[in-house]
Amino acid sequence: MSIEQVREGMEVIGADGVHLGTVDRVEGTRIKLTRPDSGQGSHEGHHHFLAAGLVAEVEGDKVRLSANSDVAAELFEEEQ
Repeated sequence: MSIEQVREGMEVIGADGVHLGTVDRVEGTRIKLTRPDSGQGSHEGHHHFLAAGLVAEVEGDKVRLSANSDVAAELFEEEQ
């Protein structure tokens, strides 16, 4: 898998098929998610990033991660 295959607007899902977010853009080796998919509580309104190394495959308009959604959410990098 190549990070160059990831494009704005793609849905990011965990290995379990659960929606985690929508790609805002790729910044270096990280995928930036849109703010509307930013989480709840203290995570609300923050941009979240995922390391490109978590991407298992890109298929159609979906980015599937190698980790289940609950594990991947714990690996989010956060930026206000």
